[in-house]
Amino acid sequence: MSMHQIERQFTRIGARAKVHPPIVRRWGTTPEVSIDIGNDAEGEFFDIAVQPAQLAETQVIDTQPSLRHLLLMSRQDDGKHKFLCGHDERHWFVAAVPERASVSSVKTAFDALKPTAVRALENRLGVKPRKRNRRRNEAFIRQGEWFFVPVENKGLVDDRLALRNEPIARGGGKPHMCEEVVRQGGQLVYVSNQYPNGLTEGQHRRLISRKPELRHLHWVAQRRNPSVFVRGRVRHPDHKTIILDGWHQVMMNTENESIAMRHVAFID
Repeated sequence: MSMHQIERQFTRIGARAKVHPPIVRRWGTTPEVSIDIGNDAEGEFFDIAVQPAQLAETQVIDTQPSLRHLLLMSRQDDGKHKFLCGHDERHWFVAAVPERASVSSVKTAFDALKPTAVRALENRLGVKPRKRNRRRNEAFIRQGEWFFVPVENKGLVDDRLALRNEPIARGGGKPHMCEEVVRQGGQLVYVSNQYPNGLTEGQHRRLISRKPELRHLHWVAQRRNPSVFVRGRVRHPDHKTIILDGWHQVMMNTENESIAMRHVAFID
């Protein structure tokens, strides 16, 4: 597709898109495709940087004006990468779709971005197809990239561990503030500014043994990949506040499983 053809497809869902060659970096590699949400005097727009040689391999493969969503595909040396672009409550967004999923439409992209456990629960509960892409149905309540799934076993969550007004966030994103949060299980890690991804207890002990001066860093004990449960109000500046009646398990969408995530500059 040409730049103008891609931009016209975005106008069909009520969005603006600016397609242009990427800025050449002095250091590092310049990506073939990069997608961001920009903002100018007219409001938000899809900022799509595409290498000129890559334009013919970049196309919109499905458009759903009534849903204000479309599916963009970029064919590159390492395979086909697909991006769900659309409007969610108050803002435009772009989400990279996992390559393992067979996605050819906006609807199948919605399904691919759901955690496996959420899709299994929808099937078990017999959620009707017309309700599966809503922000709320019998299986979950969604706010942005987070799915909140009702806890059936009331004894699963230890109320005594509840923390109040706690954030949940993916890396670099604006946090969703939760009235009550319980984190259970997971792996104990020690985190500092120099080691933001955390060190296991053994790794931390060996590091301090080799470099005693690092003992004075501000280390915080946290849990990696715990089960997270939320109850009460969940607030975020870009989304309507939701109220969770009873404990709900938190699950993130599957975008982080996508190789194409590296092309998405915008983080919610």
